Amino acid sequence: MLFGGHSGGLELRKRASGALALRGRFPYNKRAVLSDGGRTGRPRKEVIAPRAFAYRVNIPTEDIHFLIGHSYDRPLASRGAGTLLLNDSDEALTFEAEISEEMQDVTYVRDFLAGFTAGLIMGLSPGFRIPPARTVPDAETVEEEDPEEGEAIIRTVNQALLYEISAVTRPAYDEAQIEARTWAASEAAGHRPLVNHLNRWRL
Repeated sequence: MLFGGHSGGLELRKRASGALALRGRFPYNKRAVLSDGGRTGRPRKEVIAPRAFAYRVNIPTEDIHFLIGHSYDRPLASRGAGTLLLNDSDEALTFEAEISEEMQDVTYVRDFLAGFTAGLIMGLSPGFRIPPARTVPDAETVEEEDPEEGEAIIRTVNQALLYEISAVTRPAYDEAQIEARTWAASEAAGHRPLVNHLNRWRL
């Protein structure tokens, strides 16, 4: 499993029912530094192309999870359970996860919410696989960075199989964060419940 990361665009709201709605945004076409190259190597950077995750996202029966730290032992929501709604666009993959009152009583969920409220767990990181070259020849491309910008090797992920999105402490990307907000009662009352739609480099 490969992991990408991003910080900026995660928001927590409470519904009238007591459930929590966690919204997140993973923007496409942003450049992340995976490695600075160390003392003798070259930097490595990564870009997730627009709609790179579309294949599994666009198939409602494909289950995708929202996890803590890429751990399937610490799930927060999933599409299969009807608690994760995904929306894909050219700009970003956005989602809304519903955390029920019952789940809020689970120890690891309480720990996550405490870390989030304290501003310690603010990033997003997708867990994905690159499809085999025999089925998707151009799933990823590698190119040299413009010499005027640097000397990095840049990998662009054009198509990938998304399996989960995780809340993380330190993402690779800098623009997918969590913001805490509270709904007004009128907003919460009118909000519709979720329905059941919907090789990173090893260094």
